[in-house]
Amino acid sequence: MSASSTGHAERARLRAAEEAAERIGTTLDARTTCTELARFVCRSLCDAAAVELLPDDAVPDAAAPDDGVPAAEHPAADPAAAVARATLHRVATEGRAHLLEADRGGAPALVSVPLLAHGHLHGVLRAARADGGFTADETATLHHAARLAAVHLAHARRHAAARRTALDLQRALLAEPGRPHPNVELATRYLPADRGALVGGDWCEAIRLHYGRTLLVMGDVMGHGLEAAVEMSAYRAALRYVASAELPPHRVLRQLDAVVSRDDRRRPATCLLAQLDPARSIASFASAGHLPPVVFGADGSARLLAVPAGPPLGTGAGGYELVTSALTPADTLLMFTDGLVERRGEDIDASLSRLAGLRLPAGAAPADLLDEALRRLGGRHVEDDVAVLAARIRGR
Repeated sequence: MSASSTGHAERARLRAAEEAAERIGTTLDARTTCTELARFVCRSLCDAAAVELLPDDAVPDAAAPDDGVPAAEHPAADPAAAVARATLHRVATEGRAHLLEADRGGAPALVSVPLLAHGHLHGVLRAARADGGFTADETATLHHAARLAAVHLAHARRHAAARRTALDLQRALLAEPGRPHPNVELATRYLPADRGALVGGDWCEAIRLHYGRTLLVMGDVMGHGLEAAVEMSAYRAALRYVASAELPPHRVLRQLDAVVSRDDRRRPATCLLAQLDPARSIASFASAGHLPPVVFGADGSARLLAVPAGPPLGTGAGGYELVTSALTPADTLLMFTDGLVERRGEDIDASLSRLAGLRLPAGAAPADLLDEALRRLGGRHVEDDVAVLAARIRGR
């Protein structure tokens, strides 16, 4: 081969490698990576391609020692995984030795290339050509593309494993609010803004008190995702401890602020408390920087309650005020986090006015009222987490 031909071949391999790096592994999704690999090799190297993957829990070590037992006979919890392991182990061995399946004429028409990364086998690439075999340069390009895809598949699987761990932890943190007294009907909804997260810093709680009273809580820790969820859990535990003293809502906030402000690492949080007293048909409120609640009357019309917003929790500033309002069995109390009403570029007063302008079906149950309010306000397509609570005093 002449020097010019050699140089041309080297430039062609370099361009192929650059194109593979650009087209394969654009996301952390394994299925997308396999699709990109198949599309790349079909563009100029073969007529058809298929990518076979091992299950996530059955990715073997390609360098496993040969113990004399056929791969198909190795024990595995999943029979399908055992079959896949046996098949891919054989393909991996053939691929490392560059043993290609050949047609009757002796020219290789089907190439089986292992997807190997960091000593682990993730699957196999099969490339087929109808009108002849693969050249040495084309085979080298196939191996390069397969190795590149395997590295991205390894990254995707590590990312998926980390995400599963985060979701498992979030499930542990995502606890339903406590059960109020039977004299209060309660419904709650939680909608995460990020589809990859189950819970963030938004939370609600219901705590039984003496004399048939119930303390309702709506809180919002600064931030999103797992870190905010951990902080939320700490706030929730601290609140239950402070509320056990059965103080009025403004004093509960004062004590809670004092507790959490001792830790400089604690994130600030807003919080709204409502202590329902069905025996007297009243509700007492206090707010730590949280949005005010809304009461829907018997006719379905809404009114905002003016609850002074003190400093957020964790600042140590204190200064919370108590507000009392009548709450009859015909009224439904709505407490929420800012994700329900806030919209980018919109003043918060306009957002609250939109909520106060709702007229929901008269006499709707708290759960139905929540669903209708979320539908009207587009709560299922918001940019921030949404926690919302509806409570109604049961008639005697």
